[in-house]
Amino acid sequence: MMGRLFAVVGPSGAGKDTLIDAGRAARPDLLIVRRVITRPEAMGGEDFEGVTEAEFAQRKAQGAFALDWRAHGLRYGLPAIQIAERMTGRDVLFNGSRAALEAAAAIYPDLTVIRVTAPSAVLMERLLARGRETREEITARLQRASYEVPEQLAVVDVCNDGPLEQGVARFLGALQPVSG
Repeated sequence: MMGRLFAVVGPSGAGKDTLIDAGRAARPDLLIVRRVITRPEAMGGEDFEGVTEAEFAQRKAQGAFALDWRAHGLRYGLPAIQIAERMTGRDVLFNGSRAALEAAAAIYPDLTVIRVTAPSAVLMERLLARGRETREEITARLQRASYEVPEQLAVVDVCNDGPLEQGVARFLGALQPVSG
């Protein structure tokens, strides 16, 4: 039996990385894909492999990525070897991007999207606390954001607007098999 494939998407500040880390702790059987990104690992954030543009392009040409995309001036790739773990029956989850969902839907029509959301005021508060952008930059980001998902994909919405335990419980619920 093939494992399920999940893409976690949502706006900055929604808590995707926090929920993914909680999923990793609660579900050791779940494979969390370690993305390849064209930025230095020293920049922190999620656990990722930082590479140069040239190295990324070389790997892409060699077919190393199951899926790749551009967002925010960077390139992102999902190692094909990790996505292939689905063939062993293992559930696989990746931190995705709305920019990649069309391509992902074409390749993986059984993909389930976990859309992590929070009210704009909560997102604003979280992003201000990070200290990376001004209030004006954050406001502009939130106004231009679209959270639409290709209609052929299954979507599970997880609102992460309250205590962490509540968001984690909702996220773990989204990872449960659909009972029929």
